[in-house]
Amino acid sequence: MSEQRTAAIGATVVVCLVLLSALVGPAMVSARPANQIPVETVSSADQPQEPTSAAWDTVPAVSVPMASAPSGLPNASDTSVESVRVQSARTDERLYIRMSWADGDADRNTTGPREFADAAAVQVPVNTSARPPISMGSDRNLVNVWYWQAGGETEELLAGGPGTTTKFEANAVETTTNYDDGRWTIVMSREIQSTAENRTSFDGDNDVDVAFAVWNGSHMERSGRKAVSEWYHFPFGPGPQGPPYESILWTIAGLAIVGVALVTIQAVRKN
Repeated sequence: MSEQRTAAIGATVVVCLVLLSALVGPAMVSARPANQIPVETVSSADQPQEPTSAAWDTVPAVSVPMASAPSGLPNASDTSVESVRVQSARTDERLYIRMSWADGDADRNTTGPREFADAAAVQVPVNTSARPPISMGSDRNLVNVWYWQAGGETEELLAGGPGTTTKFEANAVETTTNYDDGRWTIVMSREIQSTAENRTSFDGDNDVDVAFAVWNGSHMERSGRKAVSEWYHFPFGPGPQGPPYESILWTIAGLAIVGVALVTIQAVRKN
């Protein structure tokens, strides 16, 4: 085989690898660590508190799988919400969490003994440097729970294990909702900084764990009969994210391309 033909084959291999990297590289860069909820910076002027605000159009969304919570209640394993679409954004002052899920009926009125309201909750640890038990924390690692019920107000709760919830004297969580075309969309927000005792602060140097729960009232879901998620986290810590992380990925991809090309060219020359 002539040297010109060998060089031509080698060049072709390199071009193919470069084209492949162009396709695979962006996917590598955009990949997120498992169970991460990205937090996008937005302007308060865009009204992120409103569920239908255009501010949410550019905020990454995560489809969070839901499963029935462990419970001794009758039919506790029979829950209806299979996933929740979660987005998170922040301004200089507030953290916003947007949850959206399918529900064929908006259960707001609970006048009868067998009627239950739709509801949702967000759970975050008080101590952001340690992950508490997901079932309402423990007496050594407390959690904050933001609990919204359709037709009612949002409650800000403190818990140290199942059955230990107490209300904060003053609720700092704001919730706005929208129900349209068989789908609930709610936005819960709170100030990022907090000096109140046992209230989670989001201005530290740690990632912040977060979990979600949803109740479908018309499906007889209430109390411990609910759909829940695993722990996810907000990337507030100094983990691998942003431009430095992207540069490392591209460097590794580039080295791999060069290495494969050299090996291929050498093999062609030998033959």
